[in-house]
Amino acid sequence: MSRSPTSAEPKLLPEPARAGVEPARSIATVIPPPRQLSELPRDELNHLAEEFGLDSTSYRSRQALVAAIHDRRQMIASLDRDAMLDVVRWGRRPVTANATNEQIAQEIARIKSMRFAGLSQPGLVVLARMRGIEARRDEPVPVLVRRLKRKEGIFSRLNRKRRALLGSVVAKIIGQEGPSDYQFLPGDGAAVTSGPATSPTIKQDIEESGLFGGISNRIKKTADAYLNQKLDEVEARIDRKLDEIDRRLAEWRDKEIANRIRILKITLWASVIVAVVSLIYSYIMEVFVRPHH
Repeated sequence: MSRSPTSAEPKLLPEPARAGVEPARSIATVIPPPRQLSELPRDELNHLAEEFGLDSTSYRSRQALVAAIHDRRQMIASLDRDAMLDVVRWGRRPVTANATNEQIAQEIARIKSMRFAGLSQPGLVVLARMRGIEARRDEPVPVLVRRLKRKEGIFSRLNRKRRALLGSVVAKIIGQEGPSDYQFLPGDGAAVTSGPATSPTIKQDIEESGLFGGISNRIKKTADAYLNQKLDEVEARIDRKLDEIDRRLAEWRDKEIANRIRILKITLWASVIVAVVSLIYSYIMEVFVRPHH
Protein backbone atom coordinates (compact mmCIF):
# COMPACT_ATOMS: atom_id res chain seq x y z
CA MET A 1 0.00 0.00 0.00
CA SER A 2 1.47 3.29 -1.07
CA ARG A 3 2.18 5.94 1.46
CA SER A 4 -0.13 8.97 1.27
CA PRO A 5 1.61 12.30 0.68
CA THR A 6 1.92 14.66 3.59
CA SER A 7 0.26 18.09 3.68
CA ALA A 8 3.57 19.80 3.03
CA GLU A 9 4.10 18.05 -0.30
CA PRO A 10 2.35 19.64 -3.33
CA LYS A 11 -0.07 17.35 -5.14
CA LEU A 12 0.72 17.74 -8.85
CA LEU A 13 -1.97 15.55 -10.39
CA PRO A 14 -5.56 14.97 -9.23
CA GLU A 15 -6.95 11.49 -8.75
CA PRO A 16 -8.60 11.20 -12.22
CA ALA A 17 -5.23 11.77 -13.84
CA ARG A 18 -3.94 8.51 -12.42
CA ALA A 19 -6.68 6.66 -14.30
CA GLY A 20 -5.58 8.11 -17.59
CA VAL A 21 -7.70 11.27 -17.57
CA GLU A 22 -5.76 14.40 -18.39
CA PRO A 23 -6.54 17.26 -15.97
CA ALA A 24 -7.64 20.67 -17.20
CA ARG A 25 -4.84 23.19 -17.21
CA SER A 26 -5.56 26.77 -16.21
CA ILE A 27 -4.14 29.47 -18.46
CA ALA A 28 -2.67 32.39 -16.52
CA THR A 29 -2.70 35.77 -18.26
CA VAL A 30 0.74 37.29 -18.03
CA ILE A 31 0.74 41.11 -18.05
CA PRO A 32 4.09 42.40 -19.22
CA PRO A 33 5.56 45.09 -17.00
CA PRO A 34 5.85 48.59 -18.43
CA ARG A 35 9.10 49.18 -20.21
CA GLN A 36 11.63 51.53 -18.72
CA LEU A 37 13.18 54.41 -20.64
CA SER A 38 16.43 52.51 -21.04
CA GLU A 39 14.56 49.67 -22.76
CA LEU A 40 12.95 51.86 -25.44
CA PRO A 41 14.47 51.97 -28.93
CA ARG A 42 16.22 55.13 -30.05
CA ASP A 43 13.41 56.29 -32.36
CA GLU A 44 10.85 56.08 -29.55
CA LEU A 45 13.20 57.95 -27.25
CA ASN A 46 13.62 60.66 -29.88
CA HIS A 47 9.85 60.95 -30.28
CA LEU A 48 9.34 61.12 -26.52
CA ALA A 49 12.00 63.79 -26.21
CA GLU A 50 10.34 65.88 -28.92
CA GLU A 51 7.00 65.49 -27.11
CA PHE A 52 8.56 67.00 -23.98
CA GLY A 53 10.20 69.86 -25.88
CA LEU A 54 13.75 68.44 -26.02
CA ASP A 55 16.04 68.47 -29.05
CA SER A 56 16.98 64.81 -29.48
CA THR A 57 19.75 65.62 -31.97
CA SER A 58 21.78 67.40 -29.30
CA TYR A 59 22.20 64.14 -27.34
CA ARG A 60 24.61 61.79 -29.05
CA SER A 61 24.60 58.93 -26.57
CA ARG A 62 21.56 56.95 -25.53
CA GLN A 63 22.32 57.34 -21.83
CA ALA A 64 22.42 61.14 -22.12
CA LEU A 65 19.04 61.20 -23.86
CA VAL A 66 17.48 58.92 -21.24
CA ALA A 67 18.86 61.10 -18.45
CA ALA A 68 17.55 64.25 -20.15
CA ILE A 69 14.05 62.80 -20.49
CA HIS A 70 14.11 61.68 -16.86
CA ASP A 71 15.19 65.16 -15.72
CA ARG A 72 12.52 66.77 -17.88
CA ARG A 73 9.83 64.57 -16.31
CA GLN A 74 10.97 65.50 -12.85
CA MET A 75 10.94 69.17 -13.79
CA ILE A 76 7.40 68.86 -15.21
CA ALA A 77 6.20 67.18 -12.02
CA SER A 78 7.49 70.15 -10.00
CA LEU A 79 5.69 72.80 -12.10
CA ASP A 80 2.65 74.67 -10.86
CA ARG A 81 -0.49 73.22 -12.47
CA ASP A 82 -2.38 76.54 -12.45
CA ALA A 83 0.51 78.23 -14.24
CA MET A 84 0.62 75.41 -16.80
CA LEU A 85 -3.11 75.82 -17.46
CA ASP A 86 -2.48 79.53 -17.85
CA VAL A 87 0.09 78.78 -20.56
CA VAL A 88 -2.16 76.41 -22.52
CA ARG A 89 -4.99 78.91 -22.32
CA TRP A 90 -2.68 81.64 -23.59
CA GLY A 91 -1.43 79.32 -26.33
CA ARG A 92 -5.00 78.16 -27.13
CA ARG A 93 -4.11 74.48 -26.96
CA PRO A 94 -6.84 71.77 -26.72
CA VAL A 95 -6.37 70.55 -23.16
CA THR A 96 -9.05 69.15 -20.88
CA ALA A 97 -9.33 70.19 -17.26
CA ASN A 98 -8.48 66.69 -15.93
CA ALA A 99 -5.31 66.27 -18.02
CA THR A 100 -2.11 65.23 -16.28
CA ASN A 101 0.93 67.48 -15.95
CA GLU A 102 2.79 65.54 -18.63
CA GLN A 103 -0.11 65.88 -21.08
CA ILE A 104 -0.28 69.61 -20.41
CA ALA A 105 3.50 69.87 -20.81
CA GLN A 106 3.31 68.13 -24.19
CA GLU A 107 0.81 70.72 -25.37
CA ILE A 108 3.00 73.53 -24.02
CA ALA A 109 5.95 72.11 -25.97
CA ARG A 110 3.92 72.51 -29.18
CA ILE A 111 3.42 76.25 -28.59
CA LYS A 112 5.85 78.21 -30.77
CA SER A 113 4.38 81.68 -30.33
CA MET A 114 6.62 84.57 -29.34
CA ARG A 115 3.77 86.96 -28.52
CA PHE A 116 3.77 86.99 -24.74
CA ALA A 117 1.05 89.59 -24.24
CA GLY A 118 -1.53 88.42 -21.71
CA LEU A 119 0.62 85.66 -20.20
CA SER A 120 1.06 85.93 -16.45
CA GLN A 121 4.40 85.86 -14.66
CA PRO A 122 3.97 82.24 -13.39
CA GLY A 123 3.01 81.24 -16.91
CA LEU A 124 6.16 82.89 -18.28
CA VAL A 125 8.24 80.96 -15.76
CA VAL A 126 6.65 77.67 -16.88
CA LEU A 127 7.11 78.53 -20.56
CA ALA A 128 10.75 79.51 -20.02
CA ARG A 129 11.53 76.30 -18.17
CA MET A 130 9.80 74.23 -20.85
CA ARG A 131 11.97 75.96 -23.48
CA GLY A 132 15.17 75.10 -21.64
CA ILE A 133 15.70 78.35 -19.76
CA GLU A 134 16.54 78.37 -16.07
CA ALA A 135 13.96 80.72 -14.55
CA ARG A 136 13.17 81.50 -10.94
CA ARG A 137 9.67 82.04 -9.68
CA ASP A 138 10.43 85.60 -8.53
CA GLU A 139 11.95 86.89 -11.78
CA PRO A 140 10.14 89.91 -13.29
CA VAL A 141 8.19 89.71 -16.52
CA PRO A 142 10.54 91.90 -18.68
CA VAL A 143 13.53 89.73 -17.77
CA LEU A 144 11.67 86.54 -18.65
CA VAL A 145 10.46 87.96 -21.96
CA ARG A 146 13.97 89.14 -22.87
CA ARG A 147 15.46 85.75 -22.07
CA LEU A 148 12.77 83.95 -24.10
CA LYS A 149 13.42 86.18 -27.12
CA ARG A 150 17.17 85.71 -26.75
CA LYS A 151 16.63 81.94 -26.72
CA GLU A 152 14.87 82.08 -30.10
CA GLY A 153 17.96 82.96 -32.11
CA ILE A 154 18.51 85.20 -35.13
CA PHE A 155 17.61 82.71 -37.87
CA SER A 156 14.46 81.55 -36.10
CA ARG A 157 13.44 85.18 -35.66
CA LEU A 158 14.01 85.92 -39.34
CA ASN A 159 11.95 82.88 -40.32
CA ARG A 160 9.17 83.97 -38.00
CA LYS A 161 9.20 87.48 -39.51
CA ARG A 162 9.02 85.94 -42.97
CA ARG A 163 6.06 83.78 -41.96
CA ALA A 164 4.38 86.80 -40.38
CA LEU A 165 4.74 88.75 -43.63
CA LEU A 166 3.33 85.82 -45.58
CA GLY A 167 0.48 85.56 -43.08
CA SER A 168 -0.34 89.24 -43.56
CA VAL A 169 -0.55 88.72 -47.32
CA VAL A 170 -2.82 85.68 -46.93
CA ALA A 171 -4.98 87.51 -44.39
CA LYS A 172 -5.47 90.40 -46.82
CA ILE A 173 -6.35 88.00 -49.63
CA ILE A 174 -8.99 86.02 -47.73
CA GLY A 175 -10.11 88.93 -45.56
CA GLN A 176 -8.89 89.62 -42.05
CA GLU A 177 -11.17 88.15 -39.44
CA GLY A 178 -11.39 88.94 -35.77
CA PRO A 179 -10.33 86.53 -33.07
CA SER A 180 -12.88 83.98 -31.97
CA ASP A 181 -13.61 82.65 -28.50
CA TYR A 182 -11.35 80.06 -26.96
CA GLN A 183 -13.42 76.97 -26.19
CA PHE A 184 -11.03 74.30 -24.99
CA LEU A 185 -10.76 74.78 -21.24
CA PRO A 186 -14.13 74.81 -19.43
CA GLY A 187 -15.06 77.87 -17.44
CA ASP A 188 -16.51 76.01 -14.45
CA GLY A 189 -13.86 74.78 -12.09
CA ALA A 190 -10.94 76.02 -14.17
CA ALA A 191 -8.19 77.67 -12.20
CA VAL A 192 -7.21 79.99 -15.04
CA THR A 193 -8.37 83.56 -14.59
CA SER A 194 -5.89 85.56 -16.62
CA GLY A 195 -4.74 85.60 -20.20
CA PRO A 196 -6.56 86.16 -23.47
CA ALA A 197 -9.56 83.99 -24.24
CA THR A 198 -9.42 84.28 -28.01
CA SER A 199 -8.27 82.00 -30.81
CA PRO A 200 -5.50 83.19 -33.16
CA THR A 201 -6.09 84.77 -36.53
CA ILE A 202 -4.90 83.25 -39.80
CA LYS A 203 -1.89 85.57 -39.70
CA GLN A 204 -0.81 84.27 -36.30
CA ASP A 205 -1.38 80.65 -37.38
CA ILE A 206 0.86 81.08 -40.41
CA GLU A 207 3.45 82.91 -38.32
CA GLU A 208 3.66 80.04 -35.84
CA SER A 209 3.20 76.99 -38.12
CA GLY A 210 4.07 78.17 -41.63
CA LEU A 211 1.84 78.55 -44.67
CA PHE A 212 0.54 75.00 -45.06
CA GLY A 213 0.48 74.31 -41.34
CA GLY A 214 -1.40 77.52 -40.57
CA ILE A 215 -3.96 76.95 -43.32
CA SER A 216 -4.48 73.33 -42.27
CA ASN A 217 -4.88 74.40 -38.63
CA ARG A 218 -7.41 77.02 -39.64
CA ILE A 219 -9.36 74.49 -41.75
CA LYS A 220 -9.32 72.03 -38.87
CA LYS A 221 -10.52 74.64 -36.39
CA THR A 222 -13.27 75.75 -38.77
CA ALA A 223 -14.38 72.15 -39.27
CA ASP A 224 -14.31 71.54 -35.51
CA ALA A 225 -16.37 74.68 -34.90
CA TYR A 226 -18.89 73.61 -37.57
CA LEU A 227 -19.19 70.12 -36.10
CA ASN A 228 -19.57 71.51 -32.59
CA GLN A 229 -22.29 73.85 -33.79
CA LYS A 230 -24.16 71.01 -35.50
CA LEU A 231 -23.78 68.79 -32.46
CA ASP A 232 -25.17 71.59 -30.29
CA GLU A 233 -28.14 71.93 -32.63
CA VAL A 234 -28.78 68.18 -32.54
CA GLU A 235 -28.47 68.18 -28.76
CA ALA A 236 -30.89 71.11 -28.48
CA ARG A 237 -33.35 69.33 -30.78
CA ILE A 238 -33.12 66.15 -28.73
CA ASP A 239 -33.66 68.17 -25.55
CA ARG A 240 -36.77 69.76 -27.04
CA LYS A 241 -38.12 66.35 -28.03
CA LEU A 242 -37.42 64.95 -24.58
CA ASP A 243 -39.13 67.94 -22.97
CA GLU A 244 -42.15 67.43 -25.22
CA ILE A 245 -42.28 63.73 -24.37
CA ASP A 246 -42.05 64.55 -20.65
CA ARG A 247 -44.85 67.09 -21.02
CA ARG A 248 -47.10 64.63 -22.83
CA LEU A 249 -46.36 61.90 -20.30
CA ALA A 250 -47.20 64.33 -17.52
CA GLU A 251 -50.51 65.18 -19.23
CA TRP A 252 -51.35 61.51 -19.67
CA ARG A 253 -50.44 60.82 -16.06
CA ASP A 254 -52.64 63.66 -14.86
CA LYS A 255 -55.53 62.40 -16.99
CA GLU A 256 -55.07 58.87 -15.68
CA ILE A 257 -55.02 60.09 -12.09
CA ALA A 258 -58.13 62.22 -12.71
CA ASN A 259 -59.96 59.23 -14.24
CA ARG A 260 -59.03 56.98 -11.35
CA ILE A 261 -60.17 59.58 -8.83
CA ARG A 262 -63.45 59.89 -10.75
CA ILE A 263 -63.91 56.11 -10.68
CA LEU A 264 -63.18 56.08 -6.94
CA LYS A 265 -65.76 58.80 -6.38
CA ILE A 266 -68.38 56.92 -8.40
CA THR A 267 -67.61 53.71 -6.52
CA LEU A 268 -67.85 55.51 -3.19
CA TRP A 269 -71.18 57.14 -4.05
CA ALA A 270 -72.53 53.83 -5.36
CA SER A 271 -71.52 52.14 -2.10
CA VAL A 272 -73.21 54.89 -0.09
CA ILE A 273 -76.39 54.63 -2.16
CA VAL A 274 -76.47 50.84 -1.82
CA ALA A 275 -75.95 51.16 1.93
CA VAL A 276 -78.78 53.72 2.24
CA VAL A 277 -81.14 51.55 0.18
CA SER A 278 -80.20 48.55 2.31
CA LEU A 279 -80.94 50.51 5.49
CA ILE A 280 -84.29 51.71 4.14
CA TYR A 281 -85.20 48.16 3.11
CA SER A 282 -84.28 46.80 6.52
CA TYR A 283 -86.30 49.53 8.24
CA ILE A 284 -89.37 48.83 6.12
CA MET A 285 -89.09 45.11 6.75
CA GLU A 286 -88.80 45.61 10.51
CA VAL A 287 -91.46 48.27 10.93
CA PHE A 288 -94.19 47.50 8.38
CA VAL A 289 -93.88 43.93 7.19
CA ARG A 290 -92.97 41.77 10.21
CA PRO A 291 -95.54 43.24 12.74
CA HIS A 292 -98.37 42.08 10.45
CA HIS A 293 -97.11 38.54 10.58
